[in-house]
Amino acid sequence: MNAATSYETLIIGGGLAGLTCGLRLAEKGVKVAILEKGETDRYLCNSRICGGAFHVSYRDVHESPEVLMNAMKGKTQGFSRQSFLDVMANNAGSTAQWLRSKGLRFIKVGDAPHRQTTLAPPIAQKGRDYWHGRGGDVMLRTLHAELKKAGATVLLGTRALSLRMAGNQCIGIEAEQQGSKVLLDARNVVISDGGFQANPELLREFVTREPAKIRQRNAQTAMGDGLTMARAVGAKLVGMKNFYGHPLIQDALTNDDLWPFPVMDDLCVAGVMIDSSGKRFVDEGLGGVYLANHIAGMADPLSTIVIYDQPIWEGPGKAFITPANPLIITNGGTVHKADTICALAQKLALPAGVLEQTIGQYNTAIDAGTTTQLAPARSTRDHKAWPIRTAPFYAARLVAGITYTMGGIAVDGDCRVLDGNDNPITGLYAAGCATGGLEGGDAVGYVGGLSKSSTTGFQAAEHIAANRAR
Repeated sequence: MNAATSYETLIIGGGLAGLTCGLRLAEKGVKVAILEKGETDRYLCNSRICGGAFHVSYRDVHESPEVLMNAMKGKTQGFSRQSFLDVMANNAGSTAQWLRSKGLRFIKVGDAPHRQTTLAPPIAQKGRDYWHGRGGDVMLRTLHAELKKAGATVLLGTRALSLRMAGNQCIGIEAEQQGSKVLLDARNVVISDGGFQANPELLREFVTREPAKIRQRNAQTAMGDGLTMARAVGAKLVGMKNFYGHPLIQDALTNDDLWPFPVMDDLCVAGVMIDSSGKRFVDEGLGGVYLANHIAGMADPLSTIVIYDQPIWEGPGKAFITPANPLIITNGGTVHKADTICALAQKLALPAGVLEQTIGQYNTAIDAGTTTQLAPARSTRDHKAWPIRTAPFYAARLVAGITYTMGGIAVDGDCRVLDGNDNPITGLYAAGCATGGLEGGDAVGYVGGLSKSSTTGFQAAEHIAANRAR
């Protein structure tokens, strides 16, 4: 094993959180190294292949702290740590402005509030190379160039293996580099290697009993290494059961042209979701992220189907920037179509009488304005319930697509890692999607991966730099 090399701060992971943290530290004169297990300059991570929208719970990051706070509280419904909410509400906009000052370009994409600060150039709307030379790819290359100018070190092909501790203080990392073990000393370590969505064992422990029956809608590089290392030294984990993702057509399991887009959210929240019995099993009005989590948690995550009719197909089906209509068909997805609900049930091998009753009761409740009295209830606050009565009728089998896990390492408002008693572990920080305590909960509240990553990475750097002389 090589002799230890010393830095003031070591950062695990070269995604947006890690690069933001590293660049902010470097420009403040901190000797910093970023460990990235990817071996080439175009290493894959979620930040590189992202959609590019910086938002806070679907509000533009530049809106007032009050607006952002209310948006997050509305989505997370009491789950989030207040200190985490404060950091996001007060700093998401200024962090995006700082990134702009470092060369990132943002544009407006449409009128939706959450697309007013979107990375440029925007991603392509189809093809496996939709991210090449666009959005997140340009973002990471820009930040790497700035890191080089600032004198930071980026160690490609370097995978952190364990945290080195002296009592309750983190003093560095043991890592593997080009097949050899290396010791790295540091006053501070920042874990920012993303979630654990690509780790089947952790998914089985926390998210789904059937990890092989959900679609990896991500770079498939986030294995939860940092989380596992932190857990081993007594770090507290929080909110581990939830993830950000979308329902996809089930053919996405074998057809790469059907992920990460098109998503099935707009069809699911307008139509009816049924299980293998032909009955509804979830409140469709709670939105696509909630539905994806519910699907993944079922005994058989591949047992769900969305039912919709022609007005839904021609309306909400065409609403998204990469619309389900026509992409799920033109990209090779299997959509069943029939002139009656009975005939549709036969194509799906479902009991026709049960499906007809399900749809009939649903339509009656819409007409009477009593959808909240259905079992399960159908809420309409965020998503309109559309009746299903105009032929042709459609059905598509679904799979949950996971983008990143919402749960992770518990941190305080300065991104210091907390132990089981909510006390900071000296010298240990976490940022980005390696952290937990902001998103998730029973409402599966979504805040936004890019804003979470950049803001917490910046916040960790600020605290580390402010405490250099102490």
